[in-house]
Amino acid sequence: MAELRRDLGPWAASCVVVGTVIGSGIFLVPKTMILETGSPWLVLAVWVFGGLLTLAGALTYAEMAAMMPEAGGEYVYLKEAYGPFWGFLYGWTQMWVAKSSSIATLATGFFLYLANFNPALEGVLLRIPLPIGPGGGPLEIQTGQLLAIGVVLGLAVINYFGVRVGGQVQVATTIAKLGLIALVIVIGLFGGSAEPANFATSIPARGGLAGFIAALVAALWAYDGWNNLNMVAGEVKNPQRNLPRALIYGTLLVMAIYLLTNLAYFSVLSAAQVGAQDRVAAEMMRLILGAPGAAAVSIAAMISIFAALNGSILSGSRVPYALAHDKLFFKAFGRVNEAHRTPGFSILALSAWSCVLVLSGRYEQLLTMVIFPSWILYGMAAAAVIVLRRKKPGAERPYRTLGYPVVPALFVLVAVLLLAVTLVNSPRESGFGLIIIAAGYPFYRHWKRAAEAR
Repeated sequence: MAELRRDLGPWAASCVVVGTVIGSGIFLVPKTMILETGSPWLVLAVWVFGGLLTLAGALTYAEMAAMMPEAGGEYVYLKEAYGPFWGFLYGWTQMWVAKSSSIATLATGFFLYLANFNPALEGVLLRIPLPIGPGGGPLEIQTGQLLAIGVVLGLAVINYFGVRVGGQVQVATTIAKLGLIALVIVIGLFGGSAEPANFATSIPARGGLAGFIAALVAALWAYDGWNNLNMVAGEVKNPQRNLPRALIYGTLLVMAIYLLTNLAYFSVLSAAQVGAQDRVAAEMMRLILGAPGAAAVSIAAMISIFAALNGSILSGSRVPYALAHDKLFFKAFGRVNEAHRTPGFSILALSAWSCVLVLSGRYEQLLTMVIFPSWILYGMAAAAVIVLRRKKPGAERPYRTLGYPVVPALFVLVAVLLLAVTLVNSPRESGFGLIIIAAGYPFYRHWKRAAEAR
């Protein structure tokens, strides 16, 4: 039977981290964050807090990645720490909600920026008069959503033809987007339009702890993807060395880029201007360079989102593959293509389901649907490093978590707080995530019995 091949070198591994994390969030969520906090300085504080929280997760995951460099990421860690049921729930949730919704959210962000060139893409093509749309209203299908589906399916085909091909696309698009984002930062900070007084502006907002947490949800969406490298750990060369380095250095680089980018935004735009713009970076560049500047940053955003989409499809498809490999999912997901050594069916199936979710909602609703179920399992996976230290004290650990046990414990505590506030603020999207997670139990029992009967 064909197996996965270790074709991802250190550059490709680092680009999976950076390229998957920096997607649509940095271009789209500042509006949400300022509307929740009201102050540019609070927005920057949220970015710092979210970055430190993400770094705590990366430091924690790095130990388990080096210890168990297998395809599936958190699926492997949860299975080893708590048993196969919890590993299954992670894989189930990734397939049907977390990773598929993440891909759908990125694809939606892609068409929002493309609409800067063709506003007709935001027009409603079809309205379904059933209460299945955002907020329980009718479902509206936009022209751009169909284009977003085409992008997802195109990347699925690219990744079908080999992890090396997908990795090369990831390296090229990540380098391109980092160069373009650096240009946005330099122009915003040093282009002659900076107004330090913008940092003293404010707008009415929810504020308080509830506003901070709501803004943090948006920031964590922008940081989401830091763990994607763990999912393709079975295809990384020299994983004991390359996995921890790529996770930690990649997360630090992303945090620095996000802070500099937001400093550039607020150097040019007031709080009210940021709160009024879906495409903040494009508005900043329009004020400095006119229409050509807005067009340039829209291209940069699309390249950025394209890279994140590619990384999400490349990494996310390995989770249902790992489940099926352990006979806890549909058998077809566990097949490896003989010619290309990729989990071909898993890639295509995950992408197809993501396309369905593209049609199901708007950017903000999809974002919350990703974060809530993901952070239930992120918290459990971070706690797994403590469980495994006790359960397998003699296991080889090429890397040990810096600041253990304080770092993983703080990560888990913040995850619990984040989940509680998100459940109160967004009960509909959070409830949908919980229902999907619970729906996995009877399927687990079925596959578990079938595997034991063999």
